[in-house]
Amino acid sequence: MTESGGRDLLGRVALVTGATAGIGEATALALARRGASVVVNGLDERRGAGVVGRIEREGGAAMFCRADVSDAGQVEAMVTAAVDAYGRLDIGFNNAGVSGDGPALVHEYGIDEWRRTIDVNVKGVWLCMKYEIAQMLAQDPAGPSRGVIVNMSSIAGLIASASGAYTASKHAVIGLTKSAALVYAAEGIRINSVCPASIHTPMFDRYAEATPDQVEVWRASHPVGRIGRPEEVADAVLWLCSDGAPFVTGSSLVIDGGWTAQ
Repeated sequence: MTESGGRDLLGRVALVTGATAGIGEATALALARRGASVVVNGLDERRGAGVVGRIEREGGAAMFCRADVSDAGQVEAMVTAAVDAYGRLDIGFNNAGVSGDGPALVHEYGIDEWRRTIDVNVKGVWLCMKYEIAQMLAQDPAGPSRGVIVNMSSIAGLIASASGAYTASKHAVIGLTKSAALVYAAEGIRINSVCPASIHTPMFDRYAEATPDQVEVWRASHPVGRIGRPEEVADAVLWLCSDGAPFVTGSSLVIDGGWTAQ
């Protein structure tokens, strides 16, 4: 497996949550093409097996691990499985999340919908970091960093969206990322987040199907005049995970086609 970035991640082990579609899938494939062994996480075993199959057909190493990121026992078992299979963990891309579909009005939110959004998008990121960091601290560095973590936020973590739960969750991811980055910088663990705008993923497709009149509005909101591609976010994640970003930690990398520059 080769591409323009070469094999600079050869010998490293990456865990990608929510890796059975969209940005997670694109990132898992890209990490493998750069030489990393990849643990593909998700809830859909069929799709997970498909991603693993693609990686293996291109000559890479991968395994699927089904786990609900909002469940501590399942996350701990997932990290343990990764280490049992590959001996270590060097990269965590905590990408799994839900859209927080619900009423725009805060007072109309149901308790269960609010809790589900926060549990997956915030608690899930925290749990993954909890067990990823513990493993990274216990092992020798494989490069200039002891380990690298990238958390999935959104431009909704920087500005408001109509969904109060989603906006709150993505703001929380940025705060959690910055706090952890400060604490573990001296330990050699770099922790950053990425903040995409509209990206052409299955989640976006569901929105577009439900509100087709909004698609052009979203497209026009990006000064570049189009919706982003999963591979464009994956490229940003790979840079953050690479030895080419050794001085970058606590950052929120915006990938939004100019949306927040307006």
